Amino acid sequence: MADIFGEGGLFARKVPGFVHRPDQLRMAAAVAALLADDENEHGEAESCACLSVEAETGLGKTLAYLVPAVCSGRKVVVSTNTRNLQDQILHREIPLIKKWLAPGLYAICVKGRQNYLCLYRWHQMVAAQEERLFATAPEIRKLGAWVEKTRHGDRAELNWLSGTSPFWQRICCQHHFCLGSDCPAYTACFLTQLRRDAAAADLLVVNHHLLFSDLAVRRTGFGEVLPRYESVLFDEAHHLENVATTFFGRSCSRLQVMDLASDLERSAKAELSADSQAAVLAEATALSAAAERFAAAFPPQRGRFPLDWQDPQLAAGREQAEHLANVLADAAGRLKDLGRSRGGQWEQYGARAEELSERLRDLVAPPEAAPNPDGPEAPERLDRHSFTFWYERTDRNLSVSATPVEVADELHKTLYATVKHCLFTSATLTTGGTFTYFFSRMGLKADTQALSLASPFDYAGRSLLYVPERGFPEPAAPGYQRALHERIAELVRLANGRALVLFTSRQAMETAHTALSGRLPFPLFIQGEASRHTLLDRFSREVNSVLFAVASFWEGVDVPGESLSLVIMDKLPFEVPTDPVVKARMQRIEEQGGKPFFSFQIPRAIFTLRQGAGRLMRSTQDRGVIAILDVRLMTKGYGRQFVASLPPSPLTHDLARVAAFFSTEQSE
Repeated sequence: MADIFGEGGLFARKVPGFVHRPDQLRMAAAVAALLADDENEHGEAESCACLSVEAETGLGKTLAYLVPAVCSGRKVVVSTNTRNLQDQILHREIPLIKKWLAPGLYAICVKGRQNYLCLYRWHQMVAAQEERLFATAPEIRKLGAWVEKTRHGDRAELNWLSGTSPFWQRICCQHHFCLGSDCPAYTACFLTQLRRDAAAADLLVVNHHLLFSDLAVRRTGFGEVLPRYESVLFDEAHHLENVATTFFGRSCSRLQVMDLASDLERSAKAELSADSQAAVLAEATALSAAAERFAAAFPPQRGRFPLDWQDPQLAAGREQAEHLANVLADAAGRLKDLGRSRGGQWEQYGARAEELSERLRDLVAPPEAAPNPDGPEAPERLDRHSFTFWYERTDRNLSVSATPVEVADELHKTLYATVKHCLFTSATLTTGGTFTYFFSRMGLKADTQALSLASPFDYAGRSLLYVPERGFPEPAAPGYQRALHERIAELVRLANGRALVLFTSRQAMETAHTALSGRLPFPLFIQGEASRHTLLDRFSREVNSVLFAVASFWEGVDVPGESLSLVIMDKLPFEVPTDPVVKARMQRIEEQGGKPFFSFQIPRAIFTLRQGAGRLMRSTQDRGVIAILDVRLMTKGYGRQFVASLPPSPLTHDLARVAAFFSTEQSE
């Protein structure tokens, strides 16, 4: 790797603007050594070789793992959490590697099937002339011409068509519509071609959801989503536990059943004779009615709540859930019969109804319902000790779910036992300087090889960390909200706008935006008033603007330059402890003799806080202030862990020093 990343290496000689970074070389060498490990020195037949690398912003970690991956000659999957990083890899790093290092490299991005056009559904729509209901004539002509020349049918090639448009939803690939090798369009199928190309590729770029979808399917023994691979490189690895939780759990919702009913109704009207059509429409009506009764039977409060079937408030919900499961099972049988006589998608509809029925029955099975060894086996049920059960009501939906309390065991069975190498990398993997939390949640040994590499950015000379003075109210204290708004206004004025203000709740964001609108002489944008892309574009172009945001804006925001010179976080981002999944995981730690606040809540909050702070410095020329308006950083003993995990910016409690910091910009 020194011949490529070293001071006189290939990139230093050939790539304009390349800067030798010793830690980038250290990371590349460590990844190369990992991928060269064929002996599995850990000595366990069911455990791959693992490496964890925390590489902070500006290090160049993407090249540091891609180059050794390409040089290894192995079939490698790179898994990311965001599409932005996928695009960066495919459009920036891969072309550079092909130009200077590996001209024959074949890298391909594989996405979820809903991103690709289904030729069978497209031909059906055209034959029935239904496309006119969803698109204009020029759009239809453009799509028809595109279908004739595209290789993979990827919706990303259609920059004029939204992926959420009703038109795309009618023609994209869906698992429950796929006829497999029985499909009349199988030979020309875009997914079939994609799988062929993916099998021939040296490097696959996917997202975490697709990777775990593949692991979940492989676990059943019935197929695979991706071609076989030897090594997985996880970037943005701090998201892995949450993504794995989704795919190793179970869920059934009102909307899933309503979508099935809608699809049945549409297909029946398009394909069936009057008698058969009437029967299927009756099935769709029965499913819709049962789904609505199921949703209405649960308490009306919005939010996520424990799913305790012994709770009298949930008695009606359980009764309607069991009824819905029976209606789905009856529909499944009749749809499968129709599929055997007519073929096409009807058998898939039956399988879809059967899956929803089995999933719902699993979720409502009583804890005491166990298989009887002396008689017929009861349906397989979820282990109540390993899963936490909960329901969620939103404005449009009611869902019931089972989530694994821990994912480590599933990772050992589905990931670590099936590949040779795993790299975990992110800008935030440590808390308080150790990998302890990340290793424990991912089921990794305490002695797993790890590197923690600091950012090369000059935080000490080009940034400032501001925390309010003692006496500023804590978040739960009376007067905090008013003090918060006043302090945000003061900081934003000192920075002359140019601020990203991050909140831990939507309500806090909206309240602050309302309180400060009209008081600040800068454009104030707020998350939700436009798309994320549009908001970030406007915020970047209008240099003195202010953006109020929550949730996803704590990470993935990349606005280098003057437009983002101040990052404000309202308070320490602790998760809500009453959330059913968070509560179950905390209880498990208590059962094992641990202290969940210190070993679970604090590390997770540190991850989020570090991501928020990381929005400030995106290039070597950036400078600015990180402001955390929560005095618990100074007044609570655990505050030291948060401060120790933040960039090495000089700390101040003095607004005058903040003012002096921004005033020096004029002299630079």
